[in-house]
Amino acid sequence: MSQMTLSLALFRRLLLGLCLALVSLSASAEPDRSPEQVIRDSIDELMSQVEGRKDHYANNIDELKALVDDNLDDIADFRYIGASVMGRYFQNATPQQRSRFVNVFRQTLIDTYTKGLVTFDYRELRVLDSQRASRHEDQASVAMEVVAMDGAVYPVSYTLRQTDGQWKVVNVIVNGINLGLTFRNQFDQAMREQGRDYDAVIANWSPEIAAEELEEGGNA
Repeated sequence: MSQMTLSLALFRRLLLGLCLALVSLSASAEPDRSPEQVIRDSIDELMSQVEGRKDHYANNIDELKALVDDNLDDIADFRYIGASVMGRYFQNATPQQRSRFVNVFRQTLIDTYTKGLVTFDYRELRVLDSQRASRHEDQASVAMEVVAMDGAVYPVSYTLRQTDGQWKVVNVIVNGINLGLTFRNQFDQAMREQGRDYDAVIANWSPEIAAEELEEGGNA
């Protein structure tokens, strides 16, 4: 397997980790918990869910998709994420187009990255003990690391926003790559290529990250 393929598999594995962590968060995102504690608890729950069940999930991918699908709405603010990805095009989109894009964006992530569950192993997921203080009371950033089997360490940072008393994930930075910004740039490019045809862009939306971009990282 090439290094590029390994990198792509890792990226999918990282995002799957995010999805499963969010599933775990749905049961623990209580208002009195700090963002760091919410993420830490979710990682512990994630490990207990995945350990020893790879064969089961490999043969029941739809079950995993349903699990993620049923629980993501409780913790990820997809309306906020969708608006952010659409960027400057959000204002001129119809309510129906906005809603449709949110649903498509959410489903493409689930469909694309859930499959990575059984294709890449990691050694450890760890939430860092030292976290940066937030500038705003309703916003927070939680840093963690994914340690690959070869010892390589990939930093992951969750951006959370407090909505109706709950902390919800609105963005993720993987190895220095800001996924929200990357997807926004992809949406902008698609709109320019499709002559600002919202319906065509939404119908053909497929989030992509180049494997070499993940390998080099956003700070390269």
